[in-house]
Amino acid sequence: MPLEYTTISQISGPLIMVEQVREVHFDELVEVETQTGEIRRGRVLEAQEGRALVQLFEGTAGLDVSRSKVRFLGRVLEIPVSRDMLGRIFDGAGRPIDGGPRIVPEKRLDISGSPINPYARAYPSEFIQTGISAIDCMNPLVRGQKLPIFSGAGLPHAAMAAQIARQATVLGSEEPFAVVFGAMGITFEEADYFMSDFRRTGALDRAVLFVNLANDPVIERIATPRMALTVAEYLAFELGMHVLVILTDMTNYAEALREVSAARKEVPGRRGYPGYMYTDLATMYERAGRIKGKKGSITQIPILTMPEDDKTHPIPDLTGYITEGQIILSRDLHKKGIYPPVNVSISLSRLKDKGIGKGKTREDHADVLNQLSDAYDRGKEARELAVVLGEAALTPTDRLFLKFADEFERRFIKQGPNENRPIEKTLDIGWELMAMLPRAELKRLSDRNIEKYMPKRQVAADDWS
Repeated sequence: MPLEYTTISQISGPLIMVEQVREVHFDELVEVETQTGEIRRGRVLEAQEGRALVQLFEGTAGLDVSRSKVRFLGRVLEIPVSRDMLGRIFDGAGRPIDGGPRIVPEKRLDISGSPINPYARAYPSEFIQTGISAIDCMNPLVRGQKLPIFSGAGLPHAAMAAQIARQATVLGSEEPFAVVFGAMGITFEEADYFMSDFRRTGALDRAVLFVNLANDPVIERIATPRMALTVAEYLAFELGMHVLVILTDMTNYAEALREVSAARKEVPGRRGYPGYMYTDLATMYERAGRIKGKKGSITQIPILTMPEDDKTHPIPDLTGYITEGQIILSRDLHKKGIYPPVNVSISLSRLKDKGIGKGKTREDHADVLNQLSDAYDRGKEARELAVVLGEAALTPTDRLFLKFADEFERRFIKQGPNENRPIEKTLDIGWELMAMLPRAELKRLSDRNIEKYMPKRQVAADDWS
């Protein structure tokens, strides 16, 4: 029976200080019984010299210092896990909110997890098809990779997250595929959109959802992604599943971290965020990967909204250092009505070369990727030149590249929110677009691939000699 303490000395935001405690440890789970008999949960942040600093998940509103009882439970925060979690929706604390029964656990796991031994990591090398051309062709996602999406206020990252969750699959693999979706600090409207979309499309059958609303306790927001990742680790490394983890919005998570840090009166770092934010984010991002000898894997797509679309803001800046690239959404493309508004010129997948090619996607994938990227950049340069000098000042070749850039955005980047394009169709669209350009300008394509994949009617129509 745990000892009860009635020695709360002060309250600061979601934190309480408990005096005269014994044998209390960092991260230990805590129960606080209020004067009305309500039980609130928390965890120990610091313990020294008979004092314990405790975070309360449900907040401290209405807490009476003198009449509340504190119990230290001698264990860390855990989540019950089971195969039956697939198809279920939980709140940020791991409680079912879909009207279904409570989970009968096969085991209980510490939400902090354990880092993967670098020696035991297997190198990511298998292509994951999302059905979105701007990702699959230009910035491919590889199984075991962590590839964030950098968005901004008002951009359709929520629709992209739902689309990827519906459509993602590992090509050529017979192992089961699952999606773990963690939403932090979102509005009720956004939560309803995600839950309705998953139910409507049947994606919920292979998914586990954790939903933390904007009016839920800030401490719960910090626990939500760890809950999601713990379930993902169970599905991947104990049940042998390929698991895609989508976390949105990491900016809300970082804001919660800053709020708790301020309540602890810690010395702030850049823009008021705690100095340990890099380490804190890394403890979650580095839970992605593959382990030698195990079938399962965890692939991560964290989504974050950049304040004022600023890539140098601490949250995207630190995320970029930890992860293997980034997909960046463009406000200019969004204004043109292009969905998904992926800026392929500045987006990057550092593992793209590992998951494409013969036997993985198609032998011409690398050629198409490089040539499309080069031609689109030249087209955008021609567009900028036309704004300054007028289109009449462009050379005939520049006009071709300008037309190519417009068609590339209209036919290749733009697609429907429910359109699931196979990688073969994506590559074929790329070849159709490249057929607009003179052969002398297609310097990144091999003659063999041109002969095999370039639309014949275009080859015959153009004089490329």
